[in-house]
Amino acid sequence: MNLHRIVAKSFKDLFSGTVLGFIAKTAILSIALTAAIVWLSASYITAFVKHYLANIPWEWVQTSGASVAVVATAYMIFVAVHTAVTAYAAEPLLVKLAKRHYPSLRVVGTPNLLASLLVSLKSIALFLVLFLFTFPLMFVPLVGAVYMLWLWSIPVNRPTLYDVQSLFVANDETPASFKKGATILAMIAAGLNYIPLLNLFAPVFAQILFMHKIAEELKRNDE
Repeated sequence: MNLHRIVAKSFKDLFSGTVLGFIAKTAILSIALTAAIVWLSASYITAFVKHYLANIPWEWVQTSGASVAVVATAYMIFVAVHTAVTAYAAEPLLVKLAKRHYPSLRVVGTPNLLASLLVSLKSIALFLVLFLFTFPLMFVPLVGAVYMLWLWSIPVNRPTLYDVQSLFVANDETPASFKKGATILAMIAAGLNYIPLLNLFAPVFAQILFMHKIAEELKRNDE
């Protein structure tokens, strides 16, 4: 896998007019859905966070961590929702970009909606559970930043790999070459979650990165 070439191509696509229009639509929908979820469950989130922090033996986390934890939890919900919305809507965009870069690459299928949903839900659930029960790690310098990148990569990695692979590979089994380096690509995309406004680009950046990765692998195998 030529990581540099994949990232360079993906960044170029990311700021094209086609992708920017897609991001605007998915971001608005994701913000609206997240606002509704947080509004309906705000009291439960606050109560859970306070109860959870009360069991942490670090006094400074108990006194100053509650408000941070509530905001962070709401943001994690947005990340999960935005990732799911982007995955659901990205197929036409990926096909268009693939045809632009790889004219000989054939689209052989489409993701099974139920299978895609199950993979996404499992990954999102794992992501949220790990976040809620390892929250104190966020406060550890450097380690916390890297750990959050890895956490954010969880709802991106397997669902994106499944969705993109389904477009170009008839076999449901994921080749080992597709999995190699997938976590790194997911973490690269997740890094945008640290940057205001650019965080809206993170899910579709992951989709584009994985599209280029799989297309490059298929192209190399055909040579």
